[in-house]
Amino acid sequence: MPILHAYDGTELAYRLLGEGVPLICLPGGPMGAGGYLGDLGGLSARRQLVVLDLRGTGESAVPDDPSTYRRDRLVDDVEALREHLGQERVDLLAHSASAGLAALYAARHPQRLRSLVLIAPGTRAVGTEVTGKDRRGAGELRRDEPRYAAGRDAPEATRPGRDAGEVTSAAEPFTQGRRDARVHAATTSGQTDSGAARVHCRDGAFDPTATAAALRDVTAPVLVLAGECDGGPTLDRAAELAALFPNAEFAVQRGAAHYPWLDDPGAFVRTVEAFLDPDVLSVQAGGIRLAHRAWGDPSAPPVVLVHGRCGDSRTWTRIAGHLADAHRVYAFDFRGHGLSDWPGRYSFELFRDDLHAFLEARNLAGATVVGHSMGAAAACLLAEREPGLIGRLVLEEPPPPFPLDPPRGPAERPDEELDFDWPVVPSTDAQLNEPDPEWWGRIGSITAPTLVIGGGPAGRIAQRGLARMAERIPRGRFVTIDAGHLVHTGRPDEFLAELRAFGLA
Repeated sequence: MPILHAYDGTELAYRLLGEGVPLICLPGGPMGAGGYLGDLGGLSARRQLVVLDLRGTGESAVPDDPSTYRRDRLVDDVEALREHLGQERVDLLAHSASAGLAALYAARHPQRLRSLVLIAPGTRAVGTEVTGKDRRGAGELRRDEPRYAAGRDAPEATRPGRDAGEVTSAAEPFTQGRRDARVHAATTSGQTDSGAARVHCRDGAFDPTATAAALRDVTAPVLVLAGECDGGPTLDRAAELAALFPNAEFAVQRGAAHYPWLDDPGAFVRTVEAFLDPDVLSVQAGGIRLAHRAWGDPSAPPVVLVHGRCGDSRTWTRIAGHLADAHRVYAFDFRGHGLSDWPGRYSFELFRDDLHAFLEARNLAGATVVGHSMGAAAACLLAEREPGLIGRLVLEEPPPPFPLDPPRGPAERPDEELDFDWPVVPSTDAQLNEPDPEWWGRIGSITAPTLVIGGGPAGRIAQRGLARMAERIPRGRFVTIDAGHLVHTGRPDEFLAELRAFGLA
């Protein structure tokens, strides 16, 4: 393991996992070694994780002066690691009790922080104590799960930071959401220094009033990610912490508890990756986190680009770059796609609701909406339901709202890792085979000027059906670009020319 020397000469060990921009990772405990973090659910495939063993834990040396275990003094170890890595500014991730250490670092060295990720964060450093009532309330969320019933009378034992020997086997499952707690307990056994932990929180380690005030001046973006079923912190306590930062995003991982990267690795990585990518933004829209990208002057007329099934916002990069000369362009990932939430339930109506919620969240009433395939169907349904919400409408190869002939048979999931949630496919196939008759019945209620673009004979959609759609829309027009189903990527120049002819500069 690589080694650095702290300010007092103590040797500190750290692990390097993956490649890319470094992400310093601080383990909880308190005073735990970093091994239990693993690769954080696969986050190492996106970033280089620099996982520190806090002094006196794991492979790091025991300091000569035990008082240096105190949390406020550990800030200097984090700064020493930053200097050792040669980074002017760092991305910092902290779990559980080390969220307090990270908060102290942010307060003392705000200019050294590029971003901060707090996972299931402890809140004691800012004066918020997690109570037994909080933990019991979280435990009650699990009352229908037999394996948790035995621990319902021992919630105090699940408090993050307790010595592993103090955590009873009955209470341990409360820290887990969807994974067998025994798997995690095996990886953390012996990794926490209980003597160091007692020093860690001694008098003088905290000045909550000063820390909370200092955090209000931290301008770096902050992500606070909490597990829905966690008792320490509960969602309310985690939200209170997020509110102290002027530029914070608060995310809830459904079904997770204190170790969200174990409960649902995919959900965890998507949320953190979206936050760490400077080109990706996120909004909470209708209870779903929708990741999106934006181009152009924020004050320019808005255009919203919505992708097709199994795609994501990146499919629009080239088109968005051209449109951004005269527009503020947004492209978001639908639920179940890309870096947005994958809740497991999908339908064209839910995708319609995603688009509606995104427009409302970004205050984009009157925007031009350009949709491809599934995204075009969602945009069409929204334009039917909310006349006047969309200023102009472009439908690229939308599935016509009448049954497929022949119908699609059962789809088989590919073996490889997917960038979308597989249930999207069977759910929408069923609707394509038997669409709601009201889709077609309401199409004449669309008031927005509408351009329907077909891909010609090589397209997946019957062109005569697209022509019928355009005819039924009062201000509709149909054009063909012989490019197949992916018109905007196969013939981008011709696609842009049709947009310009339709009124987009």
